[in-house]
Amino acid sequence: MPLTFDMPLDALKTYQGCNPKPDDFDMFWDRSIADMKALGTVAKLERAEFQTAFAECFHLGFTGLDGARIHAKFLRPRNATGPCPAVLMFHGYGGNAGDWVDKLSYVAAGYGVAALDCRGQGGLSRDTGGVTGPTHTGHIIRGLDDAPDGLLFRRIFLDAAQLARILMAMPEVDENRVSAIGRSQGGGLALACAALEPRIRRVAPTYPFLCDYRRVWEIDLVMDAYHEIREYFRYFDPRHEREEEIFSRLGYIDVQHLCSRIRGEVFMGTGLMDMVCPPSTQFAAYNRISAPKSLALYPDFGHEDLPGHPDRIFQFITADRRREKD
Repeated sequence: MPLTFDMPLDALKTYQGCNPKPDDFDMFWDRSIADMKALGTVAKLERAEFQTAFAECFHLGFTGLDGARIHAKFLRPRNATGPCPAVLMFHGYGGNAGDWVDKLSYVAAGYGVAALDCRGQGGLSRDTGGVTGPTHTGHIIRGLDDAPDGLLFRRIFLDAAQLARILMAMPEVDENRVSAIGRSQGGGLALACAALEPRIRRVAPTYPFLCDYRRVWEIDLVMDAYHEIREYFRYFDPRHEREEEIFSRLGYIDVQHLCSRIRGEVFMGTGLMDMVCPPSTQFAAYNRISAPKSLALYPDFGHEDLPGHPDRIFQFITADRRREKD
């Protein structure tokens, strides 16, 4: 096995992250969860043009924090005889919920599927930042100079958890068998969602983003998905006089600090040559998970398709359903 460019594998297995955790982190998120729960689980379903013989497809809309109108794609098995398990899907940074056809394998296996459009990115969800249309990127640093409640990723994390609660409240869904999956930003959101809604039963993040920001800075990989951190310093703190304050503020939206809240089983995939979301940042999150967990390593792969891994995720998510049919 080749050595990762980041740190030796033995060190990765014990690494605990270096981005500071704010002293009031838990109170901050407990209060934020209460704000999200106060919004309830009301959602509107609108039948989509895309339909299949075995899947009913809908546009799902709900109102998130600050009045933002959030969109998701929702699919359910046609003619189901009882509450079905379900999967939450989260997309990569700047992307969207994807095509309907990408979800059909889970529906064919008897699962409902809800795929979120992150507010302000490449989908149909609306950001309430004072402009019409997407802001697309720059979301890590959005709100960094405001109070922590103003951090945009606080709202996006809570949108993910709110969608989970909406899904669990549907009569056609078994609230005790809901899972979350995603890669890159989607992997970070799957972990955050499972932390903020601990009823999530299984979590399958692939090379999760939004973890251990300071580590990315220290190994000089603030480019690609993390480049906005460098741009923030260049424009607003060129001498790094506020560096400690800035990374501490980012600690509120650092997924690694949420991971101890996860109660569902976790199956994570990591490429040891990942130059976008460095392995150490992913291990910082993984090592803080106390729930049952397992990790699939791909020594020669980076931030790219991991051969066979989607199949392994499908087997992991659908294990209960397959046992029922045996």
